[in-house]
Amino acid sequence: MKKIIIFLLIIVPFFVFAQETNEQLWEKANAFYTTEEYQQAVSSYEQILATGEESAKLYFNLGNAYFKTGDINNAILNYERAKVLAPHDEDVAFNLQIANQYVVTKVEELPKPFFLRWKESVINKYPTDTWAFISIVSFVLFLLLLGAFLFSKRVALKRISFWIGIFSVLLSGFAFSHAAQQKNKINKRNHAIVFCPRVTVKSSPSETGTDLFLIYEGLKLEVTDQLNSWTEIKLADGNQGWLPDSCIVRI
Repeated sequence: MKKIIIFLLIIVPFFVFAQETNEQLWEKANAFYTTEEYQQAVSSYEQILATGEESAKLYFNLGNAYFKTGDINNAILNYERAKVLAPHDEDVAFNLQIANQYVVTKVEELPKPFFLRWKESVINKYPTDTWAFISIVSFVLFLLLLGAFLFSKRVALKRISFWIGIFSVLLSGFAFSHAAQQKNKINKRNHAIVFCPRVTVKSSPSETGTDLFLIYEGLKLEVTDQLNSWTEIKLADGNQGWLPDSCIVRI
């Protein structure tokens, strides 16, 4: 028992101190940004990220600080990371649009079928935690309605319980699926930003591969495969090829 108490006395203050430090860094970074000391703000925000803490607001503020320093690549990277965590945040979308105006390579995205666009808009409507909450609440409601259906003697109540119960369990399943897809999107991070000033995309993972096309820094692309120090990428217009790992940073 004494060992447990000693352990708690050591570890609890450590976590409290770490939390206070992050809060202090957050206030310091915001103060630096307000006084236009953008590089110091970047440093403080990055220190928070180094502790393992992340949020859409943190990435958004870091992106703003990078943008003010003229580092467009890192600004876009952090706006994109914020967008992953908060896909419907209008401020993130607006600032990302502004930053993307500085990207030399312009790519026209292939049109998606209506049902895919609709599905993505529904999934992105709420963050993972909200979809998970909806799923749990709907399933609990289903269990309550199931109990009412099994034990109620009134026919009208049985009918209402049955149909609402069917709707609840379907909603729970859909919400759980959306939460899982959102979570997978956050964990997978299969998109990246080009950081090399310019790079030639090859037909194969080798310097001797055929030159396909040239892309410039700041461009967002999809990572589809990896081999040794080479990464296969796909652009929004469908063009594919290979480029060195050192030229991209994962979102």
